[in-house]
Amino acid sequence: MPIIQHTPEGVFPPYRNYSHAVEVKGDARLLFISGLNGYHEDGQSMPDAFEAQGELIWKHIGTILKSAAMDYTNIISVRTYLADPSFDEANVQLRMKYLGNNKPSLTVICCQLLEKKWKLEVEVVAAKD
Repeated sequence: MPIIQHTPEGVFPPYRNYSHAVEVKGDARLLFISGLNGYHEDGQSMPDAFEAQGELIWKHIGTILKSAAMDYTNIISVRTYLADPSFDEANVQLRMKYLGNNKPSLTVICCQLLEKKWKLEVEVVAAKD
């Protein structure tokens, strides 16, 4: 299953772990992971720190990907909701840690999240043939 990154001339250069567009060709399975928060496995508690919530979220994403016989390299799109723009650099560092050389399409939105204790929410689309 070819995954093609589109970064055409006439658009600003892509930045860290980012592609302007990602195309999936051929027959593929698509996995849509709902927006995840940094809850521990008990579903009730979560750490206060942004980085700790982010680590849990990315580990949950990895667990869900594994359940579909995928891994982080299969991610083709990431949408992150940040509770505050000051979390941007820490968010980039987490994304780079878990995505490595993978450069999916990305969107980061700063907004008020449903619960005040949430620092971020991340949703993902992955593809595999």
